[in-house]
Amino acid sequence: MELDIKILTTPLDASACTDWLRSAACGGIDVFIGTVRSHTQGRAVTRLEFEAYESMAVSEMAKIAMEAGKRWSIERILIHHRTGSLDVGEIPVIIGVAAPHRDAAFDACRFAIDTLKQTVPIWKKEVFSDGETWVAAHP
Repeated sequence: MELDIKILTTPLDASACTDWLRSAACGGIDVFIGTVRSHTQGRAVTRLEFEAYESMAVSEMAKIAMEAGKRWSIERILIHHRTGSLDVGEIPVIIGVAAPHRDAAFDACRFAIDTLKQTVPIWKKEVFSDGETWVAAHP
């Protein structure tokens, strides 16, 4: 299984991620692209700010990828997360899985994003037009 795990301060490239996932051995690619939305709980979002304990975050993301590989038959898995200040519409996270069959790709991709939100030391501050708040890292 091939892994591509990164924490980046530059914009994430969904097209490049999808290109990396392509493989002649795989009939299914599932990609989750998280974007900064304009409203949260009825409040207008100005931007999000992400911070990470980078070395630990990369290590935890690799553990998630390896666990996905143990649970499902997958060929490639990509987990990229951005840090810094992101405006509405920008991409903070891309997770992609390539597998011989679509069910494995779908299931592994959902597992990866759900587990990332629960275990990886990345913190998010929501900045609104009328204030800001840190969101619990692991709800």
